[in-house]
Amino acid sequence: MENNTWHNAKDLIFGLNPFQKCRKNQKGSFILLSFLLFVCFSVEPVLGHLWDGVVVTQSDFQSLRAIKNELIDSKGVLKSWNDSGLGACSGNWVGIKCLKGEVIAIQLPWKSLGGKISEKIGQLQSLRKLSLHDNALVGSIPFSLGFLPNLRGLYLFNNKLSGSIPLSIANCPMLQSFDVSHNSLIGKIPSGLANSTRIFRINLSYNSLSGSIPSSFTMSHTLTILSLEFNNLTGPIPSELGKLTRLRILDLSNNAINGSFPLSFSNLSSLVSLNVENNHLENHVPNTFENLHNLSVINLKNNKFDGKIPSTLGNISNISQIDLSQNKFVGEIPDSFTKLANLSSFNVSHNNLSGHVPSLLSKKFNASSFEGNFGLCGYISSKPCPSPSPPPHNLPAQSPEEPPSKKHHRKLSTKDIILIVAGVLLLILLLLCCFLLCCLVRKRASSSRKSSKAAKAAASARSVEKGGPAGGEVVSGGEAGGKLVHFDGPFVFTADDLLCATAEIMGKSAYGTAYKATLEDGNQVAVKRLREKTTKGQKEFEAEVASLGKIRHQNLLALRAYYLGPKGEKLLVFDYMSRGSLASFLHARGPEIIVEWPTRMKIAIGITNGLCCLHNQENIVHGNLTSSNIQLDEQTNPHITDFGLSRLMTTSANTNIIATAGSLGYNAPELSKTKKPTTKTDVYSLGVILLELLTGKPPGEPTNGMDLPQWVASIVKEEWTNEVFDLELMRDAPTIGDELLNTLKLALHCVDPSPSARPEVKQVLQQLEEIKPELVEAEVDDDGAKVQTNE
Repeated sequence: MENNTWHNAKDLIFGLNPFQKCRKNQKGSFILLSFLLFVCFSVEPVLGHLWDGVVVTQSDFQSLRAIKNELIDSKGVLKSWNDSGLGACSGNWVGIKCLKGEVIAIQLPWKSLGGKISEKIGQLQSLRKLSLHDNALVGSIPFSLGFLPNLRGLYLFNNKLSGSIPLSIANCPMLQSFDVSHNSLIGKIPSGLANSTRIFRINLSYNSLSGSIPSSFTMSHTLTILSLEFNNLTGPIPSELGKLTRLRILDLSNNAINGSFPLSFSNLSSLVSLNVENNHLENHVPNTFENLHNLSVINLKNNKFDGKIPSTLGNISNISQIDLSQNKFVGEIPDSFTKLANLSSFNVSHNNLSGHVPSLLSKKFNASSFEGNFGLCGYISSKPCPSPSPPPHNLPAQSPEEPPSKKHHRKLSTKDIILIVAGVLLLILLLLCCFLLCCLVRKRASSSRKSSKAAKAAASARSVEKGGPAGGEVVSGGEAGGKLVHFDGPFVFTADDLLCATAEIMGKSAYGTAYKATLEDGNQVAVKRLREKTTKGQKEFEAEVASLGKIRHQNLLALRAYYLGPKGEKLLVFDYMSRGSLASFLHARGPEIIVEWPTRMKIAIGITNGLCCLHNQENIVHGNLTSSNIQLDEQTNPHITDFGLSRLMTTSANTNIIATAGSLGYNAPELSKTKKPTTKTDVYSLGVILLELLTGKPPGEPTNGMDLPQWVASIVKEEWTNEVFDLELMRDAPTIGDELLNTLKLALHCVDPSPSARPEVKQVLQQLEEIKPELVEAEVDDDGAKVQTNE
């Protein structure tokens, strides 16, 4: 049925008669053959006599003209698409790439384009990549895309497209990446969408698609990312999905999917992230999940799962996030969860759990992770676990078969009475002596008790708190006084432990001085002592710092505690990162240490991911993003520091901080006038860091009197682009050249002098992942012809 539809539609769009009509007689066949031969031998380059090199073919030129005519180009970005075809394949036409005179890529993201995508696009038979994401395109996805045998990447996300996904997409045998997320698409998911044996990424999220998940998805064993979240999908999860052994990310959240977890899911050995939040799934969670050795994130929130939480989840050592909240789980929290050393986010709230919370979990996570389970205890001081009642003493066991013995009474003798009276008198005498002794002691201690009354009252006030900030546990300030407030974290320490720790200075910033503190038990934390007289008052300070203590993300440095000293000292306690700052990692290493391109891209994507969380989830503008404020852990994963600290500072202090950052070369030009950081100034700082990773040059050291963005732009303008990159990277230029150039283009986009021209950080993240989606693309394409997922 789908094949007939495809042929008929193709004939209709291109103005050809269906083949069936031509077969009715030999004359028709001869006419068709003659026509095809004429087309094949009459395709000539446009203005070929004016060019020495290869120019665009007449057919592709006509298609591009038709495409332009149906687009609304309000900003004139397509003005280079002239009516003569001159320069179309020589780099003069924006967004067009050619090979031997045929268009192989159209790349026009973030160009504010409106209008529709022309059906004539199906005539570009060599087209490999179509990237029109982040525009304002309307209408439907062209049916003629299914006529492109070489199409490998289709990126139409973040537009206003409507209608259904065309069935013809099933006829693209080379398709590798299909992303139409964040549109208004309706209808069912075509069963042939994953027909390509090369496809590794399907993203249909944030649409209004309905129906069930096609079981035919399992035909493509290369599928690595399947994102279907925020649609109207129904029905069960196909058990056939368990055959996708390369699947790494599966997101089915925010749909209306029902049924149970297929047992076949235990075969998804490559799965890293599983999200089925906000569906109607029910029954038990299989114990076989322990076979998912690479699983890092599991989110089952807001479903109808019941039974006990599988203890085998505690055997998956890579897990960092678990959310089982708002279900119907019963029983106890498995003790095996305490073995999960990488666990950074945990939530089992609003279930029917009972018993004690393992102490390691209750210390690491705050009460909100366990609330709503009336049978749970031990995770907060107001809900202690009851102590077991002691067994009765000195009671001989009585056999259930023996009848109760009869009570025997005997009359007391005179001797017995005398002994009882003597014992009572002796007891009275002892009590009288104790009373007199107590009176004597109280009299002698009266004066000392009066003198120490004030001291005891002060100590009591320090050690007893009526209630701490939300999400924090208040601890006594110890001998030094003050107050220590803990958030969740791997270590438990007192104020005395912190103040007596061995400390060494890691660095100084406009906010204060950072120390590496080694506690008495050998654990290490990072401590930032904020500058005195620059922070807000205590009440406002505590309210702000409490909100910062709740923020958790793998690329944001977690605030674990804070200390308020009796003389106004303010200390913030963070996780310690063993590899130090990105600035020292890049610029203070020995000549024998090489930072490879994959490591730099991993750092770039991590920083952008963290900044995306700040902007989109926490509504925080960093305002002071520099490579010195990026800390690296043992695996060189980046963690952004100093975020939200501006909320703790006075207005004058923040102004000084902005000025300091400007002297280091990270500030956007408009900050010198506005003095107010925005998401766009953060993106500018991010762009400078990207240039720092690409060039290996510190932004604080001007080159030829220019700052880093100006210097890079001048080199690119003179077409000496290769001189921009770090010499370490140029050794691998033959294999990573395209990735370097496209990352450079993205970085320059971020440091555009005009704030409105800069992309949002979410767009930067999407494009970085397109440039190098964790090397998945290279694994999928066995013959070396990989999709160009960069802009």
